[in-house]
Amino acid sequence: MARMRRKADLPVKTCRICARPFAWRRKWARVWETIETCSTRCRDAARRDRKNEQAREPGGHPGFP
Repeated sequence: MARMRRKADLPVKTCRICARPFAWRRKWARVWETIETCSTRCRDAARRDRKNEQAREPGGHPGFP
């Protein structure tokens, strides 16, 4: 059986939306390098930001009102 690790021993990243630190989770083991946000709320906010930036660019999609 694997040894237990303390949360303080796990890798930590900073969320690009809220700038809070968040720790590695086992379900993120395979994709840890690509994780940028700490939660679904921040991930949704990042998607909204990207969508708004595309709508403001010339030739971008206008989006919904």
